[in-house]
Parts: sequence; C-alpha cells; structure tokens
Amino acid sequence: MKTSKWTAERIKALKGTSKVACLTAYDFNTARYVDAAGMHMALVGDSLAMTVLGYPTTLPVTMEQMLHHTAAVARGVTAAMVVADMPFMSYQVSTEQALANAGRFIKEAGADGVKLEGGAFRADTIRALVQNGIPVLGHIGLTPQSIRQTGGYKVQGRKSEDAERLIADARTLQDAGVFAIVVECVPNALGQAITEAVTIPTIGIGAGPHCDGQVLVSHDLLGLSGTTVPRFVKRYADLGDRMLKAFQDYKRDVEGGTFPSDEQGY
Repeated sequence: MKTSKWTAERIKALKGTSKVACLTAYDFNTARYVDAAGMHMALVGDSLAMTVLGYPTTLPVTMEQMLHHTAAVARGVTAAMVVADMPFMSYQVSTEQALANAGRFIKEAGADGVKLEGGAFRADTIRALVQNGIPVLGHIGLTPQSIRQTGGYKVQGRKSEDAERLIADARTLQDAGVFAIVVECVPNALGQAITEAVTIPTIGIGAGPHCDGQVLVSHDLLGLSGTTVPRFVKRYADLGDRMLKAFQDYKRDVEGGTFPSDEQGY
C-alpha cells in the first residue's frame, strides 16, 4: 500500500488536531530513516553547514551545496514533506532572486517547499513565492542567519515589546501565505501565545510544549554533535559514543591482524 505524501495543505490541516513531527535530514540514508519513522516533514536545514560541512555558523553554506543535499534527501523520502532552507543571501537581494532560487529547489532538487527566515519584512517575498506555487515555511524568533546582527544564539522575545512584535510577525506571515511557522528559542509562554494567535501550525524548537509541532536537528537527537548541545535538545541516543567504539574496535582488529579473517575472504 502506497503511503500518502505529506503536503503543505495536509500539514496546515493538522492545526488543533495532531502534533507535527519534523527532523532535519541532509543525506539519502538519514532521509530514509526519517521517512520510515513517519515524520511529517524532513527539513534540509542550512544547519548542514555546521553538522555536515564543519562551518562555525550557517552563513557560509551555498545554494549549490543546499541543492545537492536537498536532492539526496528527496531521493530518500516517500511520504514526508521535504522542505529546504534557503541559504543566507539567496533570497534577501530581491523578490526576483528569491523566486529564481526557490524555483531551483522545487524544479532541480525535488523539494516540496522552502523555508525563509524573518518576520513581517519578508511578507512580500513570501507572497510572491506562494502566488507562484511554492509552499513556504516561515521562521521567526532566533534566526541563525542574523546572528551577526543579534550578537549570537540568544533567547528572543523576553521583553514585552519584542514578544508583541513576534506575535505580529506570525500573523503577518500567516496572511502572506506560509503554511506553518518555525518558532525558535523563545520563552514557553510566548511560544504558546504565538501558537494561539495564528490558525496555521507552529513548529517549535526551543519554544516550549505548546507549539503545534516540534523540530530538532537529527545530529543533536542522536548524540552526533559533540558534548555541548542546546538546552532544548533531548538526546534519544548516543550514537557518537557507539561510533567511536566501533572505529576503535576496527583499528584494534586491523593492527592485531584479526581482521579480515577467513570469514571475510573469498
């Protein structure tokens, strides 16, 4: 029996009825497991700059790199909606630039939608993409592409005026046509207020339990991102330790002459 594909409209319809589960994926095999686990969305995050490519921030990752990894994820997915992060400076210059680059994610890489960072000031860009048939996932709160301006990875919306602005941003993005909004690193109460202020799903990451869904970086969840992880992460496995032990055991067997044995020969 063929599994039904998750789409922007289907995910919108989950508001108030079911939580939305999303994880990042950057390659074919991880995408297969994310999809097999039943995730609604597989996000090809620009976080691959840090988790896969070794950069200190998301800023250096390029369109070509994002297209390459998005295509790999799309090939590994049957049901989950594949959403690609538009990298820094791929949509900020003009609406025409945003349309051209978002179109490449859909046409060349096989994505089902794109994600853009930013609040009300992104409304015109989002509206243009949606009007041209490109589903858009919004992103407010902590926006990693803006860390040079914000001064780092800090919780947003602690002050009342900032909280009110974020709520207004969410409503404006909804009116512009996004199918859902990622809300990152805000106090739990603000995550709840934003969720209650809109009729589309909110996808929290460090925004508390009251959002309509959650997203995590898969490497963080699996224990593959080092010893320091954000407070909002729950580690469901420690694959990093298991990987290290497997590599060490292999090295020991090679040096000791016990691998390969006759069983691994022809």
